[in-house]
Amino acid sequence: MNHKIGACRRFTRAQQPTVIINPDNNNTITMPKKYPFAPIHHTLTNVLTDHNLAQLGDAYTNFVYSLAESSLKHKPTGKKLKGALLAQALKKANLRKHLPSRTNTHALADAAEALLVYAWLHDHITLQESVTTLQKGKNTIEALAQLLTTAKDRIKLS
Repeated sequence: MNHKIGACRRFTRAQQPTVIINPDNNNTITMPKKYPFAPIHHTLTNVLTDHNLAQLGDAYTNFVYSLAESSLKHKPTGKKLKGALLAQALKKANLRKHLPSRTNTHALADAAEALLVYAWLHDHITLQESVTTLQKGKNTIEALAQLLTTAKDRIKLS
């Protein structure tokens, strides 16, 4: 797929392009997003309640947690984060208010996972930053709350 500077191309909503400005000559280059399947949401509530993001977020969050644990233990390990820990971290990060009042613990955990993967998919946090944050926290809940707060602050949604 060749794109010429100045060429016009229509993108579907899921393919919102990344615009890169070359500082040498001020030309813009339009590139497709790294993950064209990644949804674009306009509110934090929409991110937190996106079930598809939560599914991908489950794998991403467990991978990050496994990398952090592996690094601390100096051996490869596969760990799953308990939903209750994610739910507590979401509350500690003051994100509970963005969800419906009767949201259960499982849905709170899904919301945390959706937010983390959304921030990663849109380059607001990195995998390494996520791992490092989990390693440096006082405990798992504190570390997850810090990571969720960072993700929320960087995506800048209403």
